Amino acid sequence: NVKLGGLGPDYEAIKEKKQKLKLQKEYSRQIKEYNMKNITFVQRLPEKPQVIPSVTRQKALEYAKKIPKPKTFMTRPSGKEVEKKGILPQTRNGSSLPKIPSLETLWNRHEKEKEVVAAFQTLHIL
Repeated sequence: NVKLGGLGPDYEAIKEKKQKLKLQKEYSRQIKEYNMKNITFVQRLPEKPQVIPSVTRQKALEYAKKIPKPKTFMTRPSGKEVEKKGILPQTRNGSSLPKIPSLETLWNRHEKEKEVVAAFQTLHIL
């Protein structure tokens, strides 16, 4: 009596699988009930102090407080302010620079030197 495969459904195999699933569900239900009865209150870890969730801006401000501020450069006073105050600009090594002549004195000097050069050219010295 050999039963060869057929075209219809195998009802016996389906019944076995159904019974197996039913037993699994029953077992899981029993374990769940047992655990619910015998659970002792689990000692919970002490809760962390609740940090108020800060907004992104607040986090950025806190971060900015921790960063060292950049050194600001002193602006140099303009030429007029230097003349008024009598302060001479200083070089890196600390020595003061000579006072800068005004534009008019430089222009007058330029004109005089142009005349001298013209005189030398007429005498054919240059």
